Amino acid sequence: MRMKELQMSSNGVLNFDTKELSGSCVIVISDGKVKISELPPYADTIIKTYKGIVTCVNWDEGSYFE
Repeated sequence: MRMKELQMSSNGVLNFDTKELSGSCVIVISDGKVKISELPPYADTIIKTYKGIVTCVNWDEGSYFE
């Protein structure tokens, strides 16, 4: 799994240190869950929803042909 779950406190506060990140990331919050993932160097990232709830995160990775 590329997406890793982040923990929230019992009152819904997200305690997260951005200095721990090594690069660009995406944080997805949906239906009481919080997940994070580092972004790949070259990719299309698609977040799919149904009735306002995230159902899937797709990663279409590639590389430039030089």
